[in-house]
Amino acid sequence: MDDLDNRSDPGGARVDTGDRAQRARAGSLYVVATPLGNLRDVTLRAVDILASVDRIGAEDTRVTAKLLARLGIARRPTAIHAHNEAGKAARVVEWLARGDSVALVTDAGTPGLSDPGARIVRAVREAGHPVVPVPGPSALAAAVSAAGLAAPRFVFVGFPPTSPKALRELLGALGATGMALVFYEAPHRVRETVAAIATVLDPGRTLVVARELTKMHESIASMPLGAAGAWFAGDPDRERGEFVLLVDEPAETPRASGVSADALAWMDALAAELAPSRAARIVAERTGAPRDLLYAHAVARGKPERR
Repeated sequence: MDDLDNRSDPGGARVDTGDRAQRARAGSLYVVATPLGNLRDVTLRAVDILASVDRIGAEDTRVTAKLLARLGIARRPTAIHAHNEAGKAARVVEWLARGDSVALVTDAGTPGLSDPGARIVRAVREAGHPVVPVPGPSALAAAVSAAGLAAPRFVFVGFPPTSPKALRELLGALGATGMALVFYEAPHRVRETVAAIATVLDPGRTLVVARELTKMHESIASMPLGAAGAWFAGDPDRERGEFVLLVDEPAETPRASGVSADALAWMDALAAELAPSRAARIVAERTGAPRDLLYAHAVARGKPERR
């Protein structure tokens, strides 16, 4: 077995797994998870690293500066966000090459998980410098842990496409897998996105809406996908905050349910005249076949989604 107190990561950085305070090592990049909302979710190791690195790269320096101040850490972060990440990657590599230690953080949660960070990490690894994960809060992990999904597997989609056509095509492909689907979404788009999901996927699938995780107004609610529109309309506060949307597996998985030859024939005929999403809805209503599979069948046959 490994010596748990003397491990090294593949990039060559010694990883101290003891219970004493840890200091950042020269020339290493630390990918540090920060609280989603509740400050007490920050890990002891994250505090050690943020307090001892030479530089901190942050998605929003104002947000990170407030966190650092609350933790009593006197560091001035440098902006590294989606719009400058490609250019900043070379700068981070330069810092590491001259022996500086660097922490990478986002506004909340884990860098590189639908947040900036992946380009920086890739550039640093390609340059041969150690990349050390400092795990902790993650909206994805928090939502899945509290959702009680029936599906044994899930697909993390992240933020869905804003184009209605691209979203429908993506949902058609993913819906046919039978796995749970997990999305991030912003408040100004959440109702539109849920409505789009309900037009493509089986409305009987369970939707879990996780909102403002770990914050004062945290809520986690589950409902049939087809009832989500009415649920959001019932209270304007339900559209506020940051969202994780989880669509559980179909009541009958695609492998078990299948689609009859007659249903597929109707789907082919209607998709020649109608948008696949509308054709799938009509055929599903008439035959009971899973809407997800009908839509995926049309997309696989090259039927375009009309606007």
